[in-house]
Amino acid sequence: MRLAQGHTAGVWTILGFSCMEVTAVGEEANRGDRLGFGQRCCSLGSSNPWLYRTAGIFPEHCTEEKKIGPYFRVAPQASKSQRSRCHGRAASEARPGGATAAAYGRPFPTHPRRQQFRARVVRGPTMLVTAYLAFVGLLASCLGLELSRCRAKPPGRACSNPSFLRFQLDFYQVYFLALAADWLQAPYLYKLYQHYYFLEGQIAILYVCGLASTVLFGLVASSLVDWLGRKNSCVLFSLTYSLCCLTKLSQDYFVLLVGRALGGLSTALLFSAFEAWYIHEHVERHDFPTEWIPATFARAAFWNHVLAVVAGVAAEAVASWIGLGPVAPFVAAIPLLALAGALALRNWGENYDRQRAFSRTCAGGLRCLLSDRRVLLLGTIQALFESVIFIFVFLWTPVLDPHGAPLGIVFSSFMAASLLGSSLYRIATSKRYHLQPMHLLSLAVLIVVFSLFMLTFSTSPGQESPVESFIAFLLIELACGLYFPSMSFLRRKVIPETEQAGVLNWFRVPLHLLACLGLLVLHDSDRKTGTRNMFSICSAVMVMALLAVVGLFTVVRHDAELRVPSPTEEPYAPEL
Repeated sequence: MRLAQGHTAGVWTILGFSCMEVTAVGEEANRGDRLGFGQRCCSLGSSNPWLYRTAGIFPEHCTEEKKIGPYFRVAPQASKSQRSRCHGRAASEARPGGATAAAYGRPFPTHPRRQQFRARVVRGPTMLVTAYLAFVGLLASCLGLELSRCRAKPPGRACSNPSFLRFQLDFYQVYFLALAADWLQAPYLYKLYQHYYFLEGQIAILYVCGLASTVLFGLVASSLVDWLGRKNSCVLFSLTYSLCCLTKLSQDYFVLLVGRALGGLSTALLFSAFEAWYIHEHVERHDFPTEWIPATFARAAFWNHVLAVVAGVAAEAVASWIGLGPVAPFVAAIPLLALAGALALRNWGENYDRQRAFSRTCAGGLRCLLSDRRVLLLGTIQALFESVIFIFVFLWTPVLDPHGAPLGIVFSSFMAASLLGSSLYRIATSKRYHLQPMHLLSLAVLIVVFSLFMLTFSTSPGQESPVESFIAFLLIELACGLYFPSMSFLRRKVIPETEQAGVLNWFRVPLHLLACLGLLVLHDSDRKTGTRNMFSICSAVMVMALLAVVGLFTVVRHDAELRVPSPTEEPYAPEL
């Protein structure tokens, strides 16, 4: 159970078969200009942190106080004189989640933010205007580039085949609904946890749980899909992701952890089952040319960006208008997931594949990784680069939200910047410029290094510059638009097709471990200085990635296999 929201108070409540006295005291905020929301303590003998987190209270005589306090960012108990002054207030005035300054000698970092979160009603005009102007400008640039490219490109052979177009449509109907539901939840995930008054350390643990779930289920996703069936796996994705969205309606921390685990399973199925089903149907059942497969996924990658842009705007609209607050986008995603599962059941046929032993897959991938220096360097770049991107996904909301940024529009701007980067990649590798993916990969890493150095200054405590931080985030997304198609091209050329699943499993493990380590370091730090320090650490990590890029460039500079084979635009299938 959770305590009612309001000012600090004392309240008697019943939890299970125990009667607990809950007292909370007010104090001045860190600068003494606002009344604190108080401190929670009770006279319950148990030291189980889950019990107290669920009840919204913490133990008065807990022997594990020094452990529970830093973990949950909970202040120690109030003095007897403080408790006596507020003992008789009404239960309706009690507020969950208030943490105060105490024996640690300083205000807890999340306490001023909670006051700011509750007190902020009007958004700052600077970030509001900047976000909308950036969104409109980036969207106009993307539309201009794509329209010019479409006019210059002649219609392909695959586009004129009616049977192939019907097959593509059956696939896109289900796949795009699944992607739209996934993107719809992205802008308000951090905001939702903040809305439930969880502290930044607790939110970091939720993100770590999601990443750990993704890497664990990602290792066995291919085997699971082959055993269960590709169509059944896609339907299972719809069910598990719907359950994940439903858990967001609960304010119980354990339920939210279960939801993050379900989200990891759903993500692993999303990026394995759908692609596997399409490739099998394309080749085995319909007998279409394999050369058409990259064109299908290239188009899917483009529309994936478009769906992400639209999803950000839709999330902003439903969160503002429906009246459910930050949980509204998660509720809105459930009908899309249900429709995707229903269409898959009705229109898709089932297919299976021969299962390869998981140990053999990993062993083959490890041999390939260690025997080819190009693969090892490519995996190092991917692990370093994408772990920084995961940490960026966690940090952008707490950096921009306190300054009144419209989160949905900001997210759409990020996706528009990524789409712009993908368009620039296609232009750069076209007949006119004929740049190589290796060059663009180097450029992407350089842009991220520069952006992270910007963020170390724009997030300095007391000297925050949200506009500069927003520009740096846009540059990171632009770099992602260059990075993913470049990395996809290089992996296809370097890693044998039979060993790609095993090698990618080994790539993902250090990637997610680095991201989890970064979030755990952030969890144990002061929020104001921790964010800046985390960007500094990410800058150092990206410098290491840049050194790996230089090493790869020296190895492959005379390798004709890693060059675009002709001055024509080769269809590519970037990662979604």
